[in-house]
Amino acid sequence: MAVNLATDIKPISYIKTNAADMMKYVNDRRKPIVITQNGEAKAVLVDVQTYQETQDAFALLNLIKIAEKDIQNGNFESSEKVFSDLRKKLLENG
Repeated sequence: MAVNLATDIKPISYIKTNAADMMKYVNDRRKPIVITQNGEAKAVLVDVQTYQETQDAFALLNLIKIAEKDIQNGNFESSEKVFSDLRKKLLENG
């Protein structure tokens, strides 16, 4: 999702006077708008769905990072043992 310099970067003054249009823009196109102040990028306006997807992706990456640490520390079981234990529990609760 590349930023289009002509349409996706707006000064804060433009955002203030066109807030409803800018919200519609990000929701319809699912593209962020970079908001500038004094010529510098200061914030990003993004639709809720894209924001949630980004947060979910970060959460998944964090779980992967935790799993990698566990593997490095030897804190894991083989898949054969895990499935064997699950089968035993299923048979016990039968």
